[in-house]
Amino acid sequence: MSTTDATTRRENDWIAAVARQIRRGAAFFLVAAVVFALDQLTKAAVRDWLAVGESWPSDGWLVKITHVTNTGAAFGILQNAGLFLTITAVIAIGAILFYYLYPPFEHGLLRVAMGLLLGGAAGNLVDRVRLGHVTDFIDFPRYPEFNVADSSIVIGLFVLVGFFLLIEPSKREGNAEGG
Repeated sequence: MSTTDATTRRENDWIAAVARQIRRGAAFFLVAAVVFALDQLTKAAVRDWLAVGESWPSDGWLVKITHVTNTGAAFGILQNAGLFLTITAVIAIGAILFYYLYPPFEHGLLRVAMGLLLGGAAGNLVDRVRLGHVTDFIDFPRYPEFNVADSSIVIGLFVLVGFFLLIEPSKREGNAEGG
């Protein structure tokens, strides 16, 4: 094999490795971007169309859109703890990126779950930094208002926990029996 052939092969191997990384990361970054965009668009719409405390539609509906601001965390806890929650969100985003990369999550479901977490954490962090509070608006009776970011975080956590409780143990059992 000539030097040119070996160089070409190394370049092709490198290109293939980069292409694999891009494909592997596509679900993670696409989900995060979609969640972030949907969260920011829905919050902006609520802020533009409804005054704080205003609801749509009127009484009689199971679910309403109610414009509320939240200086705390989910379910109204830690009110006026903005600096603490901002620092926590930055650390969480760093941890999500770290755990995404080291070790890389090979299972697609984990990449989607991590994308949900990243998009949700980033969406609420942007509100907290830019506005000093988070805009919540999905209003079920007898339940605190929440937003798209909150929903994505909860769904992402459920998927992660479900994966590690249900799928991962069965994978380990299969490897122990086959190996």
